[in-house]
Amino acid sequence: MTIAALEALTFGLGRLAEAAGGAGHRLCLLTGDRAVYRHELAHLTPEALAALDIVDVDTFDESACAAALAAVPDLRGLVNSTDTWSVPGADLAAKLGLPGPDPAAVRLLRDKSRVRTLLHERGLSRGRALTVRADPSDPPNSAHASAASSASAAAEILREIGLPAVLKDSAGTSSRNVWPVRDEQQLHAALAEAAQRAFAGRLFAEPFFSGPVYSAETLSWEGETRLLGVLSRQMSPEPSVREEAAAFPVAFPAPELGLLQDWVGRVLATAGHDTGFAHVEFVLTAEGPELVEINRRIGGALVGEALCRALGTNVYEAMVDTALGRRPALLDSPVDASSGPATAFALIYPDRRGALTGWTGLDTLPDFPGSPEWYPTAVPGRRVEHLVDQRGCTGIVLAEAATAELALHRALSAAGSVRPVVAADDEG
Repeated sequence: MTIAALEALTFGLGRLAEAAGGAGHRLCLLTGDRAVYRHELAHLTPEALAALDIVDVDTFDESACAAALAAVPDLRGLVNSTDTWSVPGADLAAKLGLPGPDPAAVRLLRDKSRVRTLLHERGLSRGRALTVRADPSDPPNSAHASAASSASAAAEILREIGLPAVLKDSAGTSSRNVWPVRDEQQLHAALAEAAQRAFAGRLFAEPFFSGPVYSAETLSWEGETRLLGVLSRQMSPEPSVREEAAAFPVAFPAPELGLLQDWVGRVLATAGHDTGFAHVEFVLTAEGPELVEINRRIGGALVGEALCRALGTNVYEAMVDTALGRRPALLDSPVDASSGPATAFALIYPDRRGALTGWTGLDTLPDFPGSPEWYPTAVPGRRVEHLVDQRGCTGIVLAEAATAELALHRALSAAGSVRPVVAADDEG
């Protein structure tokens, strides 16, 4: 029997293969670029390696994926743990008669603008979304149209949303195409820049909510949701919007944690997510939590690893359970996020564009407390083009401690010794 995965997150493939093997299934990974998983493939345990098959296919071609899945022997489930492939994954599962989410619900979650509007209508958000459109009265394909449309869009945003605001791609990932704006000058600059970009969805505006950013890591089954823990998120100074570090689990007081459990359950129910993992990013404002976005998956980077260590179990077993259409055992497990080691991880970015040639300081990581580990996300020779979002990340340093706070201190300290070496364009 086999479980297939339509791509996967950069880290966690080994854990997923072990979980599939433990359930008596093989794992078949469909991927358009197996180099994405180079670190995972190089560190697979013998058990995971024995349970894994890889099929190279254009995963952006749904027909090719359907054919590849049809050729998988005794296929019982389809794991879909990414945002990019969540909609085609849901469609494929439905077409093949496999357990899976309602494709319509997945399409809703992939549209941040629709989710914001829905939560606002249901009283779960103080802010609404505004789709940014060109002025239909402008003549097409002219410089006047571009300038006039920008002015019209800015006026509507100021009138309907106000400042500060955030402009973003309704289906964006990795924090790309996101612009926080605090004054009219920034607003016009953001609109001008957005006009030159390609979007996965469409540009929209929403209020900027002030406060620290967290993510609720949850697991659901048929509308019942368990909050597994809360992850802290350290963001870069504006105007960049990249994530710099994270720690798990955050030690909220019991009453506040209970309120977050209730809030995230209502948000997921309203947005139509009733089964599987969810990574719910939110701002904890002075007036309570405000949603940033919902990802119907385990958190990216090393969130899955953090969950496994804190809970003392392979949480990817719940992903396998869900793919097979059965209630995840983790939902009823007595494990608690405070029982295992806390972890934190820091993302390593270069300070300039160019070709990555390597890193300095990796040999010093064993000198730091917390048993720091290195997880590369890039290889020497790759060009670094983007510095203001997660696409510029070249690697991650993870460290452990008794609490998330101490783990974060250790991760940041160790990461401070690691520096990407980039040959800038002007160096030939």
